[in-house]
Amino acid sequence: MRKIIASLVMLAFLAVWIFLAGTIGTRLTEAPDWLQLVFYIFAGIAWVLPLRPLMRWMNAKES
Repeated sequence: MRKIIASLVMLAFLAVWIFLAGTIGTRLTEAPDWLQLVFYIFAGIAWVLPLRPLMRWMNAKES
């Protein structure tokens, strides 16, 4: 049950994250290319940080 709940939360979070990253990314079209690159690298990696506790909880052994 834990994995199902965590998977649904992750899917919802990622959907919101992708929407926000895309929205912010479209507003950076006037910005220099290096800034766009930095933003997309950050957005592509940073989603893991808020989901790390959820992944740990999902994979924890039940006692």
